[in-house]
Formats: sequence, structure tokens, C-alpha cells
Amino acid sequence: MKLYEKYDNNDSLRCLLCPHFCLIRPGERGVCGVRENTGEKISLTTYGVISGYALDPIEKKPLYHFYPGKYIISVGSYGCNLKCDFCQNYHISQHIEKDGNYRLSPEELVGRARKTSDNIGIAYTYNEPVIWYEYVIDCAKMAASVGLKNVMVTNGYINRKPLADLIDVTDAFNIDLKAFDSEFYRRYTGSALKPVMEAISDVAHSGKHLEITTLVLPGLNDSVDAMKREAEWIAATAGRRVPLHLSRYFPMYKRDDPPTPEETILLLKETASEYLDFVYTGNMTGTDSGSDTLCPSCHATVIKRHGYHTSLPGLSGEGRCLKCNEMIVKWI
Repeated sequence: MKLYEKYDNNDSLRCLLCPHFCLIRPGERGVCGVRENTGEKISLTTYGVISGYALDPIEKKPLYHFYPGKYIISVGSYGCNLKCDFCQNYHISQHIEKDGNYRLSPEELVGRARKTSDNIGIAYTYNEPVIWYEYVIDCAKMAASVGLKNVMVTNGYINRKPLADLIDVTDAFNIDLKAFDSEFYRRYTGSALKPVMEAISDVAHSGKHLEITTLVLPGLNDSVDAMKREAEWIAATAGRRVPLHLSRYFPMYKRDDPPTPEETILLLKETASEYLDFVYTGNMTGTDSGSDTLCPSCHATVIKRHGYHTSLPGLSGEGRCLKCNEMIVKWI
């Protein structure tokens, strides 16, 4: 699909990929830093440019209910359409590599993914894959044609029409819901909450696998009331079974707040668990129990996680609880 339109009768082009709707003059780029008006069209300057490439546990995305215990090739580039002052990957998301780039064509990436043993597919991650749109679409179509899975780890800040095409070629999403607060999004990310809510709703109703992550920052999005509203909305919009990951913040980029107290994460997990069946804690040092999967019906431990080591002591080959036969994981 065409991701830009001409603006009036001058040479500026309006980008239609994300809700910023950047109006870009010839030779300039949008908020993301990678989409440039060449004078004739808006071109992706980082097509095939790689900032990171690794074989990761699927749980690292994090995805806990999508092929648990399996591995996936993770790949990313540079740039982002959000400006979070707490970004955990700011060295690539807020930076555009111009010289000495490592590049992989879609054919090369998919070829490597096919040859990597124990790999189920490709996860587009590290920086924001939405702004890498053309490359992701090309790779995902090719990967799907040879039986590989496609995973998007994204902030969800994308317009609905391009998202629909992305959903068609993607098997699983982890979407960052950075806070359930419009003012938080405006002040700390330079974006808006509503489009992210729409993206979560669209993915949930598509039937594709969905998990959600919230990075909990002290004093900014860590209130019990905010978590109650967030979890209640997720349950009503996407369903009780959508996993929510509550990740502990550590000082990064422009913020030097102390790390989120583990007690806060545990309290918010308890709050969210009133509305959602699967709530997990991340970046915790004291215990791994918050990452185990318990059957919502009989409370048996079906999946155990220690760091990124995963075992399936209570899970059947069909993804059901061995004790009560409740469906836990859908092997897509």
C-alpha cells in the first residue's frame, strides 16, 4: 500500500504510516528519523540495515504463550517513532547509523533463519519495527512462505490501514502499553494513547496471538488505580486470557529515577490478576515465581521459568493443563 500522499501543490509529502502524519519536505525525514522525502516519494533509508541479530529464547520478547521453550531469530534496525525519555534501547532507537551499516536482504535474512537449527521464525524487535515497515513486510511474506513464524515486538503506534496489512503476515505480537494515561503518552513519549489502544484491539480481534508489556516507572505509571483501569480495559477489549507482562524499570537514557521497587511490581501483579488470568513479572531479582504459568482453573504449575530456561511440567502436547485439561497455550 502507498504510505504517503502529496501535500497541496508543493513538494512536501505526508507520511501515512503512523499517527504522527509527518509532513516532510524534500531531503528531510520524519520523527522516526528513517523515512525520507526523496523529492518523489517517502523512502525507507534503513531498508535491510541491521543493528542487532541473535537467536533468542521466545520468552525474551517476551512471549510466554507462543511456542514456550522455543527459539527465534531476533533482528532490529535503528530509529523509533516515539521519544521515550526512559527508553531501554535508546542507543539504537534514538540513533540512526549512517556509515558502515551491516545489511541483510530479505532473501539473506530468511535464508539464515531457515538454516538456523531450533529456530521457529523471525522476531522484528530491538528498535521499533513499525518504522521498518517495507522491510518487515517483505521479510515476513517470504518467511511465511517457507513455514517460518513472524513476531512483532512493537509500541503499537501505527495507523490502522498499514496495521491491517501487517497483521496479515504476523503470527504473534507483543505490544507495549506504556501507561493507561493519555498525559503520560504525550509528556514522556511524544505520542498518544488512543492509537495504541486501537492497535491492541485490532490485533486481539484478528485472532493473532497477542501479549502486552508495561514497563512500570516509579511515580509515573505505578499506581494501583491506573493498573486496575489498564487491566480492566485489556480484559474487556482483548480478553482475560491475554498475557500481561509487568516489567521492572531500571534507570536508562534521560531518567535517573531509582529502580522500581519489587514490592510495587508484586502489588500491581495482584491488582491486574483480578481481571486477567496470566500476569507476569519481569526484571525481578528476588524470585522467578512471577514468570511461571499457573492454570487459571486448577492453579497447577504448567510452565516453569528460571531466567530464560523454560520447562513444561504440567503442559500436554496439545497445550492443555495435564491436571484438568484446561487450554493454556495454543500451538499456532
